[in-house]
Amino acid sequence: MSFTVLIPARLASTRLPNKPLADLEGRPMIVRVAQRAAQSGASQVVVASDSQEVLAACAAHGVQAVLTRADHVSGSDRLAEACQQLGLDGQDVVVNVQGDEPLIAPSMIDACAAQLRARPDCVMSTVAHALDDATDFANPNVVKLVTDARGTALYFSRAPIPWWRDAGAATPQPGSALRHVGLYAYHAGFLRRFPGLQASPLEQIESLEQLRVLWHGERIAVHISPERPGPGVDTPDDLERVRALLRNSA
Repeated sequence: MSFTVLIPARLASTRLPNKPLADLEGRPMIVRVAQRAAQSGASQVVVASDSQEVLAACAAHGVQAVLTRADHVSGSDRLAEACQQLGLDGQDVVVNVQGDEPLIAPSMIDACAAQLRARPDCVMSTVAHALDDATDFANPNVVKLVTDARGTALYFSRAPIPWWRDAGAATPQPGSALRHVGLYAYHAGFLRRFPGLQASPLEQIESLEQLRVLWHGERIAVHISPERPGPGVDTPDDLERVRALLRNSA
């Protein structure tokens, strides 16, 4: 199955400035992410950035990259422009890998792309895994989701869902709670159309862009993964944690 991995990257970050260029054992983080994604079955891996510095770092390590506008409000908008630059067909599958996930499992990328191919009734697919930790279940920074019987997303939330009425506390019940992984596959045609869709009230309340898709009546297929993603990098502490993991795995 042929698909393209696109990795959005911008230098602006409030918690970790110049994050894509942060050194991870001798290589910039954005390069680590791209090289990890290249271990999947993708036919091409492309970084989409508004920074010449990021493009230069990619070029120095043989990573393909395209320069996008600096005024995009989201990663999805940036990837929509990248689709146009790359001349992708409307039915081509694009997997969005976040630029701060240097330990993403290549098999998870493959599964996300395969899920979209298997569900022609859906415009997108994403990934989740079982959530059984009460602290994560209550944490608004951990996004949860619920699905229907076919594995189609019904809702995404920062709140603990589904809520067990009789538990009396935010405690996930075995086999009921799912943690969302920020990995998405789209048809390129829908990705180009997405920025033109009106933002939804739910998206603005939860600060979750994928709720715009559901609000407009489109469907998102969910792959339930037996794997857990490696830690992402949002803060200096996260960066040190990933550096240690890379050192120990060398």
